[in-house]
Amino acid sequence: MLLNTPGSALQLIRINDYLLAVRSHQQMTNLSSENEFDVIVIGSGMGGMTTATALSRLDYKVLLVEQAQTIGGLTHAFSRNGFTWDVGLHYCGLFGQDQPAGKILDWLSGGTIEFRSVGTVYDTLHFPEGFEISVARPAAAYKMELKDRFPDSAAEIDAYFEALQSANAALRMVAAERSMPEPFRSAHRWWNENEIQRWCARTTSEVIANIVTNPKLASVLCAQWGTYGGKPKEASFGVHATIMSHYLDGAGYPVGGAAAIAKGLVPVIEESGGSARAGTPVSAIVIEDGVAVGVRTSSGEDFKAPVIVSAAGAGETVKRLLPEEIGAQEWAQEIATFKPSVCHFEVFLGFEGDIARHGASRSNHWFYEGWDPDDAMWSATADAPIPMAFVSFPSLKDPTHDPGPSNRHTGQMMVLADWSAVADFADGGAEERPAEWAAFKQNVQAKMMTFFTEKFPALEPMLVYQELGTPLATALFTRHEKGGFYGVETTPRRVLSQALNARTPVPGLFLTGQDVMTPGIAGALYGGMLGAAAIDPRIFQKFA
Repeated sequence: MLLNTPGSALQLIRINDYLLAVRSHQQMTNLSSENEFDVIVIGSGMGGMTTATALSRLDYKVLLVEQAQTIGGLTHAFSRNGFTWDVGLHYCGLFGQDQPAGKILDWLSGGTIEFRSVGTVYDTLHFPEGFEISVARPAAAYKMELKDRFPDSAAEIDAYFEALQSANAALRMVAAERSMPEPFRSAHRWWNENEIQRWCARTTSEVIANIVTNPKLASVLCAQWGTYGGKPKEASFGVHATIMSHYLDGAGYPVGGAAAIAKGLVPVIEESGGSARAGTPVSAIVIEDGVAVGVRTSSGEDFKAPVIVSAAGAGETVKRLLPEEIGAQEWAQEIATFKPSVCHFEVFLGFEGDIARHGASRSNHWFYEGWDPDDAMWSATADAPIPMAFVSFPSLKDPTHDPGPSNRHTGQMMVLADWSAVADFADGGAEERPAEWAAFKQNVQAKMMTFFTEKFPALEPMLVYQELGTPLATALFTRHEKGGFYGVETTPRRVLSQALNARTPVPGLFLTGQDVMTPGIAGALYGGMLGAAAIDPRIFQKFA
């Protein structure tokens, strides 16, 4: 039995019979309905593209629909004045050709997508009093650096890395359950309950406080929490461990930029008879007799399939796309209680000149103005200083980047924020008070640029373009609640939830992407594979 709901065996038979009938009809008539597919995937971010492509590799006819005008979700890129920036991908771990995620991506794309290392050092952490530390590959190098800087904490550093391994394994146990049918899932949880509770039911701060006695060392070990959007005092240590572990062998960046991912995956979908359609917002998942049978777009067009997969976000799915009677079910109600993750402001920068000679690097930079990593959210009010910022120079990471005769390069500065910073301008407020909104954005951008030039003064003369991205823009593009670009909260409650399974209690309806696994590009990739595996278990053979 593949599905874990009442009548699930009948549902599997129905799906298989449908696919056989459709394919038989296509063979006899050499025709196919433009509005009938084997699988429909809602949302074309990393998770949605992965699920759609994986199933296409197994000859499913897949429709991938995206509400924005560009396929790729937060892996898409945009251009201004001859500069091009990625909107959501800064670096990834485990994406080398000999690494797990890289092998999966190689299978999905047929070898057309390549990640290159950003270098031995992939993050540089900056703290007050001039304290800086490089985060480097391999893990042994980073451990050595930590021990050099904190010589009295060598045993604790070893214990922390051992905890990362154990917690990473525990989180993967939870993730595996997300696509398992009953009774295997319950049996798996019973067998592994102690390890899961030990590592996933405690926060990052709780676990590290039990291991590390030096508060500054603890801050360093928590500093990269922006890669998954969960404050140390709130996030499950299992999530922290999995994200940090996937960088221990180094970080990479896609050759040609993040947009190369969609360019490599969409043709696979199309070659299998499927389609990827941007500018096609879904207004509802169609449910008939309690079974998901299709989607309806905002323009009123209906598409039919026996398998509907939502990569739009778990919260967005149950709050916006499902009928009221389904949204009232216990599993959907639980998902609806999860808070959205953090939002952010980001300044996209264009330079002319040799930025590498004047402070820019392939390594990313995390700047903390204090030693408390939980105090990193900017309120963006008039008198509030920026407590933390992330700076990246993507053009230096891409080996195909051609700076041209004027030596053009790109940079990005991101500041994590809470939705309250822009709440007054949401729901039409920005349109109703355009002058006030423009003044607010100008103030935010000015403060961010002052912060940037303080950290990279030699780059200021080379700056020729800047543009601000706001949480409102993220919410508009992704339709994620309150601009939460990392999906739902990363708390222990989220990790231990039985509601965030790839296989929902609604026959024919599946979830995929980062909410099924962990936040970020790699988490969405694995979540996308788990979503596909819940539909066709043959996908499990492709996990490295």
